[in-house]
Amino acid sequence: MTFPVEGRRAVVVGTGLVGASLGMALRRQGWHVTGRDCDQRRAHRALALGALDVVGDDPDAELTFVATPVGAVAAEAATALKGGGVVTDVGSVKGSIVQAVDHPRFVGGHPMAGSEQEGLDGADADLFSGAVWALTPVEGTEAGAHSLVRSVVTSLGAEVLELTPEHHDVLVAVVSHVPHLTAATLMGLAAGRAQEHRALLRLAAGGFRDMTRVAAGHPGIWPDICVENRQAIVELLDQLEQALSAMREMVASGDRRGLLAALEHARTARTSLPVRAAGHGNLVEVRVPVPDRPGVLAEITTLATELGVNICDLEIAHSTEGDAGVLILVVEAGPAGALCAALASRGYHPAARSLP
Repeated sequence: MTFPVEGRRAVVVGTGLVGASLGMALRRQGWHVTGRDCDQRRAHRALALGALDVVGDDPDAELTFVATPVGAVAAEAATALKGGGVVTDVGSVKGSIVQAVDHPRFVGGHPMAGSEQEGLDGADADLFSGAVWALTPVEGTEAGAHSLVRSVVTSLGAEVLELTPEHHDVLVAVVSHVPHLTAATLMGLAAGRAQEHRALLRLAAGGFRDMTRVAAGHPGIWPDICVENRQAIVELLDQLEQALSAMREMVASGDRRGLLAALEHARTARTSLPVRAAGHGNLVEVRVPVPDRPGVLAEITTLATELGVNICDLEIAHSTEGDAGVLILVVEAGPAGALCAALASRGYHPAARSLP
């Protein structure tokens, strides 16, 4: 792929909260950003707010971000891939999208970032700073496409987490999809009671408001999400129903010991959640000779995720001769040994050195 020498060019498809924030963040770094939306008025407002340079399409774009509702991602990605650039998306479901697109220049993505404000009103160039951004490369993903998306996402201040599409969907059902449905259900119960007891919602204190905050999110995106990830969501809802039934039994029977144990377990788990990504300590450079074949980069980066190894930086050094290269990973010193051992067990020959 070759791109204009005058600067890097990107396209954003969908100019809502995430799409407009992407445009702002990329333009701040000097990218020329073209964008479009099914609502022309929204696209032109994004232009006026500084999220875009031009409304429309750009056949010379190096990278396209598809920031539409989940149900529209596959079709938009297929259209973008008719050009020569790399395409990624921001949808919160990955399995069905990656399967539908199935192209070496497509890299599934999902930034875990949002705002209290909907759409363009919440757009912010700093939205992704410190956020976790999941990438879901697969065996057929082109290494150059994978590394490009990873480098751009990292440049926006996000921490990249590499997962298989299926693993992503199971995990996001736990931390996002079912919590949203639970909050919406609880809010519905409270609203129903409020018709009879108007004081109820006035009594809603911080805990209730915190727990149901996500129910204020834009409802239009959720039917697509629930349909596309229904298997993982339904399985988790079944588990939640069983857990609530067990909690109900402890309350009904006055089981103080059981209640205290369950609440202490939940408290310990909640206080153990990381507030933000930990800062990098001592770093190690791991160099891995790799064959030039599809999927090798995805295999190694998803292995790192499975081992809990955070990749601080990544580079591919291509060989001038033959069909091999060297993958250079910068990781924290602590888990570097485990990563090297796992790579060796898979037939790779990693070499590690401490960085000054």
